[in-house]
Amino acid sequence: MRWVESGDVRLAVFEEGDPANPTVLLLHGYPDTHRVWDEVAALLRDRYHVVRYDVRGAGESTAPRDRRDYCFDHLIADLGAVIEAVGASRVHLVGHDWGSLQGWEALGRAGLRERIASFTSLGGPGLRQTAHFLRRGKRRDVTAQRIKSWYIGAFQVPAVPELAWGSVMPGIIFRTLRREGISPRPGHPATTLAKDGRNGLWMYRRNMGTDGDPGVGDVPVQIIEATRDAFVTPALLASIGQWVPRLRHRKVAAGHWAHRSRPEAVARMIAEFADVAPAARRSRRAFDGQLAVVTGAGSGIGLATARAFAAHGAEVVCADIDAGSAARAADAIAKDLGGTGHAVQVDVSNIDQMEDFSRNIIAQYGVPDIVVNNAGIAVAGSFFDHTVDDWRRTIDVNLWGVIHGCRLFGAAMVERGEGGHIVNVASLAAFAPSRLLPAYSTSKAAVKMLSDCLRAELAGHGIGVSAVCPGFVSTPIAGNATYVGADLREEAVRGLARRGYPAERVAAHILRAVHRNQAVVPVNLEGKIGYALSRISPGAMRALARWSGTIGNPGIGR
Repeated sequence: MRWVESGDVRLAVFEEGDPANPTVLLLHGYPDTHRVWDEVAALLRDRYHVVRYDVRGAGESTAPRDRRDYCFDHLIADLGAVIEAVGASRVHLVGHDWGSLQGWEALGRAGLRERIASFTSLGGPGLRQTAHFLRRGKRRDVTAQRIKSWYIGAFQVPAVPELAWGSVMPGIIFRTLRREGISPRPGHPATTLAKDGRNGLWMYRRNMGTDGDPGVGDVPVQIIEATRDAFVTPALLASIGQWVPRLRHRKVAAGHWAHRSRPEAVARMIAEFADVAPAARRSRRAFDGQLAVVTGAGSGIGLATARAFAAHGAEVVCADIDAGSAARAADAIAKDLGGTGHAVQVDVSNIDQMEDFSRNIIAQYGVPDIVVNNAGIAVAGSFFDHTVDDWRRTIDVNLWGVIHGCRLFGAAMVERGEGGHIVNVASLAAFAPSRLLPAYSTSKAAVKMLSDCLRAELAGHGIGVSAVCPGFVSTPIAGNATYVGADLREEAVRGLARRGYPAERVAAHILRAVHRNQAVVPVNLEGKIGYALSRISPGAMRALARWSGTIGNPGIGR
């Protein structure tokens, strides 16, 4: 430890690692001390010069004589003094909670901003950005954030918060940590917790109401969103992009103290961003920097979805049972969109191929952020004309293919701990029975229910699951279907062509489902009507099933 003087305060500064390495400076929040970062610091110190310090009034640092000196001017002066003292020309700044607020404030101040190579915020935006959100945000979003921030008003009350820190507050902190799955350990919470809590109240009292220019210059910024954080809403986080030209937004399935409950994930994100920050480019594309895996990407909805994700910045793995179709899809992404596409041949019904596929994708490109289980086939005809092989092949591709994709990639997403999204493409047939599509409809109904079950299980890991249910779409599925009994191929192909609903519109719904984390997404007019009727009047749907397929087309939804 070394002491750094800043005004009338002595700051306790702690360093680990080789000073010749890039410097990572970790700022703690309220009511913590530098020790909250112990696990993350241990994971970073072999590659970086890791610097931590107790902010004024916390831990081993002294408190100012005048409580007015907890304002940002003094807090930012402390940060500058520490950077100067450790001899770092520039630092990769990382802040949690109040440490994050100090980091945002530093980005807004010329002179210090130039000393920051990158900034990672494990929390929300700064007070200037939040003030703009509270003035200009949607009323519903602003109300939700104000409710989550109720404690800020409570901290302004004279004397009462100080009494709480001398009685009930330490116990509340310990219980909150345990609810997040965090075991208290030496150093966190600190033995100085009650004192730190009382002193830190003055940061709230002296700085709330800070306003002004919310711009942060051109410093690369990474937001690590703790998906179970009780104090920050997604809408507030989403508002940050307008102020940050070079922004990366990542998620970790954790509560407020993510650096305690998921230190490996947090340390990895910090290191990865520090490594790429100098080359980080300006971007406003929704899926920039994300990896999407799309099965059945050689044609139809899969092809349109792969191209849509690529157009919005994602790196896309185009998987298809037809190697040539997959290659053409990936090549077109590069040629037409200037994106990155990878072609892979895989039979989704084959567990051995799917295990190799998932293992190779993760090894070569990393764990995907988005998986779209789209590959599917159709067999059309009456129940008694379906053979056992017809049933087996339909279930193997349409259901087992989805199960394999969810199980293999979903497990990797959970282990990574950064959230993600799985889209399972079902159909209008999932809730609209058809006498000419018994195997297809059964498989799609199972996909929808699987999606509902998986959504409930993975929500706690920050992973969304959507079942997308298109109605009639003009894709090659009718021409590629197997027809048993009466040959309705020409009628089905003409029917879907006349419908005139392009696959690109389904792809837009898929991207929106991922962005909004929607559970069930009926697509186009008949899809929405069918979904509504299935909930309002199941009897009407059963009556329609006796009629479906007698005219027009056999009811293949995708």
